Amino acid sequence: MLRLENVVKKFGDKRAVDDISLLVPRGQLVGVIGASGSGKSTLLRMINRLGDPSSGDIYYGDVNVTRLQGRALRQWRARCAMIFQQFNLAGRLDVLTNVMMGRAFHAPLRRSVFKLWTDEEKALGLSALEGLDIGRLSGQRADTLSGGQQQRVAIARALVQEPELVLADEPIASLDPRNTQVVMDALQHINRHFGITVICNLHSLDLARKYCDRLVGLAGGRLVFDDVPAALTEHVARDLYGLESADVIGAGAQGLAVPDAQSGLALAH
Repeated sequence: MLRLENVVKKFGDKRAVDDISLLVPRGQLVGVIGASGSGKSTLLRMINRLGDPSSGDIYYGDVNVTRLQGRALRQWRARCAMIFQQFNLAGRLDVLTNVMMGRAFHAPLRRSVFKLWTDEEKALGLSALEGLDIGRLSGQRADTLSGGQQQRVAIARALVQEPELVLADEPIASLDPRNTQVVMDALQHINRHFGITVICNLHSLDLARKYCDRLVGLAGGRLVFDDVPAALTEHVARDLYGLESADVIGAGAQGLAVPDAQSGLALAH
């Protein structure tokens, strides 16, 4: 279980993340929603320890992630894989080599630097690609792939880390609708098939409602919504997104429940 206790992240006088406490059981697919600048990316980066909290603690099981250093921190980043919006692939290298870089967390430094992967490790990488329906592309240069294919390579790279937790930071922001569905299907697959916990920052409420077991809403760095997707009403969405609400609700507004006096929304205080 992932547990955040009163986590704060300050940039100068601004609180990008403001006193967030959160429990995420193993095996959930959690969507983190909120307007631009609400603290979504900062939150995920702190969980992976790409940024450190200004105060508060992050636990995974009994391990205090915020106290890890050196080898222990490296091991945590292997257990907690990160997928980014911009893929972060080496374009001149082939697909399989890019995937195998996920094994660098497990291999001795010399083997990872010189890309001396074992046959077993290569088989693991090919299996990850096959599971995402891109095994045929293993020998192709990464920079020749479509955006959706590159993101699936990034997901395969995360999978060969053999993580217990995957953090996806706006993984579909630069993709067209078709590739968006392919990538979200892939994230749902690794969650359902492997039981890996997935926490995914999303801007689209339609996608968040379709794919996620649970939605966590941030506004101004604070946790203001935490419930099942069906509880996300249009009223709550407008509170979360403010001036951006027309962009994220739009034609999908009819899919959001209309609140009434008895709605019992799970707004966090």
